[in-house]
Amino acid sequence: MGASILTAKNLSKVVPSAEGELTILHELSLELNKGDSLAIVGASGSGKSTLLGLLAGLDLPSSGEVTLAGQALSSLDEDQRARIRAEHVGFVFQSFQLLDSLNALENVMLPLELDGRKDAWERATELLQRVGLGQRLTHSPRQLSGGEQQRVAIARAFAAEPDVLFADEPTGNLDSHTGERISDLLFELNQERGTTLVLVTHDERLAHRCRRLIRLEAGLLVAPLEP
Repeated sequence: MGASILTAKNLSKVVPSAEGELTILHELSLELNKGDSLAIVGASGSGKSTLLGLLAGLDLPSSGEVTLAGQALSSLDEDQRARIRAEHVGFVFQSFQLLDSLNALENVMLPLELDGRKDAWERATELLQRVGLGQRLTHSPRQLSGGEQQRVAIARAFAAEPDVLFADEPTGNLDSHTGERISDLLFELNQERGTTLVLVTHDERLAHRCRRLIRLEAGLLVAPLEP
């Protein structure tokens, strides 16, 4: 698998509430190598999305540290963390997060163009062909099915060749057949490109396709598993 790409050490998140302090995540540690795959499972409110946000540097922990691509995130300001995400991270969300004003090709090209890539058109076209949308390049998101929109989102996430891909319920809005195809695609690209995959999911079948699995209950790690 190679060297560590993402580590969390004694990660905790505490927020104020009407009843006092609420611990969302409690002293969680993990380490992932390049090309690894991890599923984060648990009931709603267990801390899954909080953990994902901390690992991706979208939020900072109350205590503990996340190190992503060799950088300790708590030592960076927001602009620096955003730069780390742009250089090393991709995202796939349950709600797709495509821009309605852009067609499929333009949605995938956008992060490449923002990064100054001169091969944005070629790279985006290649990835859309890879995910089976070579004939849908000029279609807007509204002209695409949910599964097709998620495939565009996956192509966009892999376009910048991220070291780590974070996926938050990537099959949550899809029927079981389409969700299975999206799962296949995620793992195919994970293997082909050596990208570390971190999934938050309620889908146990999807979770057990990952090399590693952790289960959260009320912010506590209750089952570190390796299926």
